[in-house]
Amino acid sequence: MEKNNNFMGARPIFPLLLSMSVPMMLSMLIQSLYNIIDSIYVSRLGTHALTAVSLAYPLQNAIVSVAVGIGVGISSAISIHLGSKNQEKANRAAVIGLALTVIHCILFVLAGIFITRPFLSMFTDNPAVLEDACVYTRIVLCLSFGALLQIAFEKIFQGIGEMKVTMYILTAGCVINILLDPILIFGLLGFPAMGVAGAAIATVAGQICSFLLYIAAYRRKRYAIHLHLSDLVFDRAVITQIYSVGIPSSIMLLLPSALISILNSILTAFSEVYVAVLGIYFKLQTFIYMPANGILQGMRPIIGYNYGAGDSGRVRKVIRYSLLSAVCLMLIGTVPALLFPGHILSLFEADSELMDAGITALRVISTGFLVSSVGLIYAGAFEALGNGRNSLIISLLRQFIITVPLSLLLTRAAGMGALGVWISFPIGELCASAAAFFLLKTYEKGAFSPF
Repeated sequence: MEKNNNFMGARPIFPLLLSMSVPMMLSMLIQSLYNIIDSIYVSRLGTHALTAVSLAYPLQNAIVSVAVGIGVGISSAISIHLGSKNQEKANRAAVIGLALTVIHCILFVLAGIFITRPFLSMFTDNPAVLEDACVYTRIVLCLSFGALLQIAFEKIFQGIGEMKVTMYILTAGCVINILLDPILIFGLLGFPAMGVAGAAIATVAGQICSFLLYIAAYRRKRYAIHLHLSDLVFDRAVITQIYSVGIPSSIMLLLPSALISILNSILTAFSEVYVAVLGIYFKLQTFIYMPANGILQGMRPIIGYNYGAGDSGRVRKVIRYSLLSAVCLMLIGTVPALLFPGHILSLFEADSELMDAGITALRVISTGFLVSSVGLIYAGAFEALGNGRNSLIISLLRQFIITVPLSLLLTRAAGMGALGVWISFPIGELCASAAAFFLLKTYEKGAFSPF
């Protein structure tokens, strides 16, 4: 088992980072493609349906945020313990992490039953939009166990460096989802046309299938982590280690949900078209940021392993190469958003009003993509080092502390309307990146600063 993980402390950094990141980049791109295709199919039902799914996004994102956040905590604990050669603690972190995930599944079922309608009714008074949003949201919340357990296993496999396994399974789940979308939404192959409910069922079906595939993969061979019920004990140190990274990471990932909810309330004062624009942007943002998140997921276990092994030099190199790679990827996303926003929006059957509003939004927001690489990579580095607090500070600056007050100021006090919301995005990214650079430069006397 030791041999399975020594490569993270021995192989040359850049080839190692590529071998860990490229599978995740490919799988993230496929997942992003699914998000885009899902929205395209829903848009065929009309703007009201697209608006309904956009309103459901914050609660749907809450599932992923909690799952990924706790998963990052599990993965960080596993890689650090493997780096320090503590196999027992690594196994225990995986088992306890799965047990905590089951508890979260129960909480989301309760949220789906009791919170869905009161939450969504705060953002629309259109009965058709509200009903579609409630139907969609209840399905994804009450059947969220597939997403939560799938992501927990994904992070366990990533923590031991098994990136190809996660790539294959994540891809399989997305393909299942994409295939089921038109069948269930429009009623093909003898199925009834289920509209937005069909989109939700296709989503949870893909997630449950991915979870089952992880179980099958784990049972097929021996990995560097063993899951045994004997490790399911109350270990305060391990639970604290998971949550000290997991809770800040979950909050960080929940910030877009809170941000969207607040910005929706600001934008609805001008027009519901801007709500649809914001929903489309966040779908596109997923597509643009997912390759960079692949780098992020590839670097985390390498940083954690080498941090556990006490090799700060390798940690610095990993952060440096990750940052440079992310900048290149974000440049690729920036160019089409600046030059061809109309072509992108045409994929969503945008009418003239939606097209005009969307072109302005994409061009303004995309100016912050490049600089956001610093905040993204540095926040991920702090997570891998087991410091969730600094990661949360960076993310709060990126997606809340700057963006929300500035949006209110520019839209109302400055009278800029929706444009004020779009401008707040790149300014928030710039402030967050400056803070991230300072935090890592001063953390442990600059031991992990890449430059």
